[in-house]
Amino acid sequence: MILFDAYEIGSTSLKNRIVMAPLTRCRATADHIPTDLMATYYSQRAGAGLIITEGTAPSPNGAGYARIPGIYNQEQTAAWKKVTDAVHEANGKIFLQLMHTGRVSHKANMPENARVLAPSAIELEETKMYVDGEGELPTTAPKAMSSEEITATINEYVKAAQNAIKAGFDGVEVHGANGYLIEQFISPTSNQRSDEYGGSIEARCKFAIEVAQRVSDAIGKERVGIRLSPYGVMNEVGFEEAVEETFVYLAKQLREIGLTYIHIADHESMGAPEVPNSIKEKIAQHFGGTIILSGGYNREQANQDLENKLGHLVAFGRPYIANPDLALRLEHDEVLAQPDPDYFYTPGEKGYTDYAILEHHLETT
Repeated sequence: MILFDAYEIGSTSLKNRIVMAPLTRCRATADHIPTDLMATYYSQRAGAGLIITEGTAPSPNGAGYARIPGIYNQEQTAAWKKVTDAVHEANGKIFLQLMHTGRVSHKANMPENARVLAPSAIELEETKMYVDGEGELPTTAPKAMSSEEITATINEYVKAAQNAIKAGFDGVEVHGANGYLIEQFISPTSNQRSDEYGGSIEARCKFAIEVAQRVSDAIGKERVGIRLSPYGVMNEVGFEEAVEETFVYLAKQLREIGLTYIHIADHESMGAPEVPNSIKEKIAQHFGGTIILSGGYNREQANQDLENKLGHLVAFGRPYIANPDLALRLEHDEVLAQPDPDYFYTPGEKGYTDYAILEHHLETT
């Protein structure tokens, strides 16, 4: 099966075409510092051709969730080095996902002087945010970013990417999906600016393109990918019209930059609108580089879509929570364990590092 073939992504050699999708697990400290437990978690899953980490804040202003990790200071960078060392010792490859939460934030989860910033001062109406000790609360109202704050935020992405390379990551994925800051700029429902960053498709994509360009210039385009979610509805973004035109334009611009991959997030299995194969094919055609597919895949469908050349790699999310040895289970067509959702975002090893690796797999790793 092509799913288990080796693949070259930029300057990184992958042992198979299985990707561990980014999964928020909230196991960092309250100060957004990665923990030793996270090193265990990721190294257990190093059988994937490529691991993409959970969303990691490039800035104090982007750390809107409780206990998500950051990479904006030296202590966080040093802690991530333990993670990359553990993954590399287990013969794995790992990219860091840079995720700025933008308006999807609560001030109580963020460092003291952090600000909740967004393209426009539009509050989330339905989305709630968990705060330790207080439960689900309305998100904090965002401030519309000034041009100076946009420039500063782009610089924060650059510094965070440089920190990721210092920490030993093989590359970074810029999170431009799921309703976070970059997609807040792309979407007309969350971006109502009238300056060079709002209005037309080209203007709304400008922030995403500038982040991708600057990060590529800083660490090398062969080390940079981006995640996009056409037809995404997470965190109250939307594309009422011109979806295809928007993402084809973006794919063309990312091709000019030379990014190593586009990771297309399809959330149909979670209740979002379907991302038609036609738009995936057009993104792939106009981008010309590696495409990572994701969205509720099983073994057979993943291999079929690779054989049909819809993409080059396939990302698996929730199956990796309860199956640290997922790549081997898929290869040998073995039964998959089911995760316990009660422990998706709780501190500690329960439901995190205590899922079993099949005994006969221990002999091959």
